[in-house]
Amino acid sequence: MHYDQSWMGYGTLGGLEAGLIALVVGVLVFGVFHALGRRAGWHYGAQFGWSYLVTLLLAASGDLWDLVYFNYAQLQSLQLLKAKLAEVHDPDGIGTRVFFEFVGAGIGLYLGYLLFAALLRRRARGV
Repeated sequence: MHYDQSWMGYGTLGGLEAGLIALVVGVLVFGVFHALGRRAGWHYGAQFGWSYLVTLLLAASGDLWDLVYFNYAQLQSLQLLKAKLAEVHDPDGIGTRVFFEFVGAGIGLYLGYLLFAALLRRRARGV
């Protein structure tokens, strides 16, 4: 899903910003799937798998689609290529943004796991 990226930086800075967005989305999505998974009796593997998939759909799908599209689409004219590139924020750094979104999503899930597991342990001890 594309979101407004006009405020984001270019190159590595833009990639780090996209990764931070994916990190926050990952923590929140893992919190939702952790709550759903506990009620449904899911193991952590299922919680992580679905959380990672949904996080990437929310945070990285637009950039990932652009990356795949520009590599494999048959762009027959220079005018079409210019029109498509004009729609993308920082087409030179799209691979960097996708990489940082994937890494940020994984780190976000890990931080969500640490946060919610700590809350669960605290609640179990009655503190």
